[in-house]
Amino acid sequence: MVTNTPDVLNDSTADCAFMLMMAVARRLVETDKIVREGKWENPWGPKMFLGSDITGKTLGILGMGRIGVEMVPRAKGFKMKVLYNKHNRYDAEKEQALGVEYRDMDDLLRESDFISLHVPLTKETTHLIGEREIQLMKPTAFLINTARGPVIDETALYKALSENWIAGAGLDVHDVEPTTPQTNPLLSLDNIVVAPHIGSATVDTRLAMAMRAATNVVAFLKGKQPPDLVNPEAVADTTK
Repeated sequence: MVTNTPDVLNDSTADCAFMLMMAVARRLVETDKIVREGKWENPWGPKMFLGSDITGKTLGILGMGRIGVEMVPRAKGFKMKVLYNKHNRYDAEKEQALGVEYRDMDDLLRESDFISLHVPLTKETTHLIGEREIQLMKPTAFLINTARGPVIDETALYKALSENWIAGAGLDVHDVEPTTPQTNPLLSLDNIVVAPHIGSATVDTRLAMAMRAATNVVAFLKGKQPPDLVNPEAVADTTK
């Protein structure tokens, strides 16, 4: 039997995506490094460390599952317009309730200031974002990935960031994990913020995940069907 821990990491992963958005837009990691290395030479200047606003901008969500949906209220808190794309479009009532607008993928890429990826990794979504897709984005746009690393073609992303096709990127997931400066040229760039797959890495979330997993184990040991069973056919096999 296989079980999982659905829902408990939705908020923390959405928080992580928004954290990456803010960090790369306001150049937080880049400027933190400048301060720590003693390179902050002038107290203030009108063009010093200029970043990009988030408030009032347009967020495009690719993949409107549980985590994608949780991005919406966070974006609304920053007065953002929210566009989305998913395999099965919501009906008009659901779109109105969420306050989101549907776009096909190409139009979403063209219109969004921030694009946040929340698709599962499948054969169809592997390298979903490549050179063609990045070239559709605004030169001032940012790409955020808390889904799975191979959803982005990292070779294409490196070319795009090093040649300034887009403004920047924030990645919590990578094509190969762990990723290192010796194997990943993206880590040599200043216009990218990276994290080591920490989307669910909060005390509350990891505790909730452990409790959910334990609940499934206890149910199994008591001869009951675990509440988060992924493969119910396994139960049928054991009854034969």
